[in-house]
Amino acid sequence: MKNFDVSVREVGLRDGLQIHPTFMPTASKIAWIEAAAAAGVGEIEVTSFVPPKLLPQFLDAEEVSRRALAVPGLTVAALIPNSRGAERGLALGVHKLNFVMSVSRTHNLNNVRREREESVADFRKIVELVKAQPGARRPRIVGGLSTALGCSFEGRIAVADVVKYALLLAEAGADELVVADTVGYADPAQVRAVFKAVMAEVGTLPLAAHFHDTRGTGLANVDAALECGVRAFDASLAGLGGCPFAPGATGNIVMDDLCFMLDSMGLTTGVDLHKLLAVREIVRAALPDIEMHGALARAGLPRNYQSASERAAAAAAA
Repeated sequence: MKNFDVSVREVGLRDGLQIHPTFMPTASKIAWIEAAAAAGVGEIEVTSFVPPKLLPQFLDAEEVSRRALAVPGLTVAALIPNSRGAERGLALGVHKLNFVMSVSRTHNLNNVRREREESVADFRKIVELVKAQPGARRPRIVGGLSTALGCSFEGRIAVADVVKYALLLAEAGADELVVADTVGYADPAQVRAVFKAVMAEVGTLPLAAHFHDTRGTGLANVDAALECGVRAFDASLAGLGGCPFAPGATGNIVMDDLCFMLDSMGLTTGVDLHKLLAVREIVRAALPDIEMHGALARAGLPRNYQSASERAAAAAAA
């Protein structure tokens, strides 16, 4: 797989669909995954291993995962709230298990119904499960810190709390951490403060960012995280999504707009913007009632636009 300046990871099939009341047909989910991969998106969080009675959108989690694993070169990730979810992911052979806990105590109690320390203890059990797998079937285990930059129940979150739980997950054996602004409270100054503090403590452990655009600061927060050295970002096609247990939460940052901004800055992502925009039609056809966002989709690419890779090639040839 080629190395690019920034890794963009599609989370729309999980975070984008989880609160939508209309079930997206399994065939349409697979078409979305295949088209996004063909557009150059190298990693997709394809589902969530939660009980279907809680989130019926994921009653086809096993089939979606199996079909996604057949897509050549695609890193298939799935969200897991607990060790039971991890066991399902391990049985299927997904490449990444995205564990999630909240830095906010109230949100953790609402989201996964337990104290934060219980979540950390469960994460340690999951790491043991993962390490017991044969090398060829051992997925990467990711520690996700939800509501790290603000909470609809508690408001602003202390930086010290974010660092505390980041360290606990790192020490437990996380292969990567994701710091998430679950409800879109963050501003660029806060992003710099939090990410710098976490990075100072976890050293070279890979750190990714997950931003929402609830108050219009999503892409500005990406730029702030880039300044800190973050090179991996979650996003959702057409800005779909939100958290069902966080009142007022709206969609993720728009994948299409994120890729355009990064590309305009000269940062390669491997994503073909024309092909990515076309993926929106798969979602629109399957879910005509879903609200879709995106400035690039509305305005189109600038006249005579050249991608970052095209500009680099032209400069090298000059």
